[in-house]
Amino acid sequence: MANDIETLLGESPIMAILRNMTPDASVALAHRAWDLGIDLVEVPIQTPDAVPSLEAVIRAGAERGKLVGSGTIVTVEQVEVSKRLGAAFSVAPGLNRNVAEASTRLAVPHLPGVATATEIQDAVGLGFTWVKAFPAAVLGTSWFTTMRGPFPNVRFVATGGMDAGNARAFLAAGVSTVAVGAALADPNQVDLLAEILAEPRS
Repeated sequence: MANDIETLLGESPIMAILRNMTPDASVALAHRAWDLGIDLVEVPIQTPDAVPSLEAVIRAGAERGKLVGSGTIVTVEQVEVSKRLGAAFSVAPGLNRNVAEASTRLAVPHLPGVATATEIQDAVGLGFTWVKAFPAAVLGTSWFTTMRGPFPNVRFVATGGMDAGNARAFLAAGVSTVAVGAALADPNQVDLLAEILAEPRS
């Protein structure tokens, strides 16, 4: 599972989160992200009415050879829905053993959410080497540089309050991937994100 996440996320500094949108709007913004060079797209399914948007983006991604993940996964049932629809990975706001184990059992690469050293350690104990730090903007860049000390082999995805204005600072702090949402709808933000994508990774 860790290798699958590494393959999916390892070379992608930016992930697009398409939250609270209709299926048509989600697909349109997904195409914008893919055209920009953002290969990672996540569609949260925190409520049942969001599932059609995930399904529509997965279909659109299949036509372009792009993999799409499901987000805000907090129940085993949501993991099962993600598997049934063909989501390439799942993302959670927190760390839940039942959700993590269901993802492993169903072979859906999973990104658990963390905000403390204890949660990171628990995630590592469950076999995860990639975690989602949420809410990243509240945690701040120093949180990431600090956590890299005791957890040098853990890779972080920063989610929550991320945009083109602060993405570089978080990437410089050791974050592997920055997840952005509303920024994709702002032309100025899109230009800045394109610049970040064009920059060489250290």
